[in-house]
Amino acid sequence: MKVVLAGGGTFGHVGPLLATAAELRRRRPDVALQVVGTAEGLEARMVPAAGLELAVIPKAPFPRRLGREAARFPARWVRAMRLVNALIRDFRPDVVVGFGGYVCPPAYRAAVSAGVPVVVHEANARPGLANRWGAKHAAAVGVAFAGTPLPHARLVGMPLRRELAHLNRAAAAPAARQHFGLELGRPTLLVAGGSLGALRLNRAIVGVAGELLDAGAQVLHLAGRGKGDEVRAAVEQAARPDGRSSGGGRYVVLDYLEQMELALAAADLAVQRAGAASVAELACAALPAVLVPLGIGNGEQRLNAAPLVDAAAAVLVPDDALAAWAPGKLVELLTSPERLAAMSSAASSVAIRDGAERLVDMIEEVVC
Repeated sequence: MKVVLAGGGTFGHVGPLLATAAELRRRRPDVALQVVGTAEGLEARMVPAAGLELAVIPKAPFPRRLGREAARFPARWVRAMRLVNALIRDFRPDVVVGFGGYVCPPAYRAAVSAGVPVVVHEANARPGLANRWGAKHAAAVGVAFAGTPLPHARLVGMPLRRELAHLNRAAAAPAARQHFGLELGRPTLLVAGGSLGALRLNRAIVGVAGELLDAGAQVLHLAGRGKGDEVRAAVEQAARPDGRSSGGGRYVVLDYLEQMELALAAADLAVQRAGAASVAELACAALPAVLVPLGIGNGEQRLNAAPLVDAAAAVLVPDDALAAWAPGKLVELLTSPERLAAMSSAASSVAIRDGAERLVDMIEEVVC
């Protein structure tokens, strides 16, 4: 089997692509895989690191208004189409699988023109433009959330790495906390703003750092690439307001973490964005959460959060309300073991742990 995998930009596209590639390799050791992405997205680093070949094409986002970007679009589109057409002609795939992002429209268009079947995976509850177009021409469409408005959509869940999909948080917690230098017996908060970090989320949580530490809690804060120094400096100020240490060593700041399963295993509660991959990971880890949807875009993060919020596995806090909500409320939740246990059970009840397997089943149905 020969498969082209297209997608990129954020982890919400790259993560499921890599998980699907791993499941294809596990199931079919002789599978030939080719990934299409851009030089700017996370795929530029993560795809080669996973041992996969990346064919780079230029970003060609559809212009939403007249201006400089609209004027550049035709040339970028033509170049992207030329490269993808050549790849499909030379590689001769059995199927093109798209996960969203700027690279997908050229990949879908080239596949349809060459008579190659297309499989679309949509991670968000509200699909983006690329996958809305691709789904109209797809042989099969898999979605991570029930009710995603795409034609002929089938619920498959989010493809995740096996370490994330089948994480036993209780069993993994001692080793995970030791990995980060955290204590086993303390209430532990995970803060993560997504693959690119979240400045407003960072600042809101740092604003209650002293309160968290004074309550005996510990924090693992994934600040985002290039954002860690600001968080560390602010935490140091909060932890030592009068020059005396008050637990600053229990506030661990990292810019980024590849092994997200370690962070999830170490935590009792998470404060996170509601990206599709994050929501799926929290459910599989049975980790209670405060979800803070990104306040821009097409509102998909609020919809992504709905399954966990409706199940009482997560608390939804608007992005612009987090700084006002966190004082008092965050410590109260983090130090309420009975409520956290109920939220954990609720999260597990909505988890889909075999998303990668279901999507590969779909791919095999189309090809075979």
